[in-house]
Amino acid sequence: MCSNKETTLDAVMDIILEKLEAGGTVTFTPHGTSMLPMLRDGEDVVVLKKPQGRLHLFDIPLYRRDNGQYVLHRVIDFCRDGTYILCGDNQFAKEKGIRDDQIIAVVTGFCRKGKPYAMNSLRYRAYVNFWYYTRLFRRIWRACRRRMGLNQRIKEKKTDADQ
Repeated sequence: MCSNKETTLDAVMDIILEKLEAGGTVTFTPHGTSMLPMLRDGEDVVVLKKPQGRLHLFDIPLYRRDNGQYVLHRVIDFCRDGTYILCGDNQFAKEKGIRDDQIIAVVTGFCRKGKPYAMNSLRYRAYVNFWYYTRLFRRIWRACRRRMGLNQRIKEKKTDADQ
């Protein structure tokens, strides 16, 4: 019998680590919006395996921050000291200094609406390159939209005050 019970990663981390150490894979549904549009909050399923050596540019590791929080973010650069710089696809703040000992697993694929997507497919690689190299333009666009929204609300307040 299958159970779709939700649980925290802390509650099952020992089982996950055991499965990964044995060479297996682990699947789970991540929560949060930091990896939008690739991973949708509570809808898509990721497939994880233990990393073989160092991570590569654009890999998506599951790692544990020093504060105990588990995170899935993309490798976007490397520091000179050998640590990683990571960032969510839907974020602009870079997280520097992620060490190899913090890395638990790496995403090898994901499923959306039951359809599997491999991380080495041409379609996925095109998405990653587009999303990464348009980062500056997306940041500017988001800032402009935010400003336009603030300006619109200010105009509405002035109109309401005038009446």
